[in-house]
Amino acid sequence: MTTNTTTPTLQETRPPMHRTDQGITFGRVLRSEWIKVTTVPSTVILILATVIVMIGLAALSAWSFVVLARSDAQLPPDVQVPAEGPGSAAFLALTVPASGLIFGQLLLASLAVVLIASEWATGMIRSTLVAVPGRTRALLAKALVVAAIAFLVGFASALLSYVVAQPILGGADLTFSLTEDRVFLSIVNSGTYLALVALISLAIGILLRNTAGGIVTTVGLFFVLPVVVQLLTGLAGWVADAGRFLPGEAGQAMVAITTADGALPPLQGGLTMAAWALVLMTAALVVTRKRDV
Repeated sequence: MTTNTTTPTLQETRPPMHRTDQGITFGRVLRSEWIKVTTVPSTVILILATVIVMIGLAALSAWSFVVLARSDAQLPPDVQVPAEGPGSAAFLALTVPASGLIFGQLLLASLAVVLIASEWATGMIRSTLVAVPGRTRALLAKALVVAAIAFLVGFASALLSYVVAQPILGGADLTFSLTEDRVFLSIVNSGTYLALVALISLAIGILLRNTAGGIVTTVGLFFVLPVVVQLLTGLAGWVADAGRFLPGEAGQAMVAITTADGALPPLQGGLTMAAWALVLMTAALVVTRKRDV
């Protein structure tokens, strides 16, 4: 009687090999980026500061319109501004929810640059790309998280600004509802605008990989370049036309209650901002895939 014994082969005894990227889904990468952004105290403080500053500026703006309306009421009837329409206090009051965007975009643009440039400055980007080998997937997750936070900050700040401003505006009978004109659309677009500002700033941070350089470039793009274009408007007509397509000007057109002469309509302003964000993010992804960390 013989017994058949089977000797396990080397291949069978070898432990199964696992792929390094097994289990790395886009959802998990998103979650890790969300944790990185929301657990840093300085980031949370900057986000809260943005909300507080935007609401505070909206309250001040509402108070100034109340003062304007009361002062105008004391003037002779023939010199008073119309009670309705552009230029009136009631019309200007409609812009209160989005009145804090100027400083809100500065703070969130700086936050977006810092979030990505600081990873290169500290070398943490190496750990990020080792954990997530797909560079495109890692950067897209970061961009999506930053854009979502910026949208929530912009939308919530504009909506809270509306709520806070109503009692103040009530002192001069300037209150208005969310369904009036483009008021609610302006509030939603405030969030969309800040999301696009964050994407543009993030792309600049990726391209420059330097915190100070990224913030200076972003400030120059949104605040300095429009001033330069205005100074050069008298030299040629095409300068003013080109200035409408700057990201800051297009963004202001997005949230405007009415379309001013020569300005882009809200939809075209949004598409222009989206084009800036798409082009810069594409360039940032291409450069990141080709160069060393």
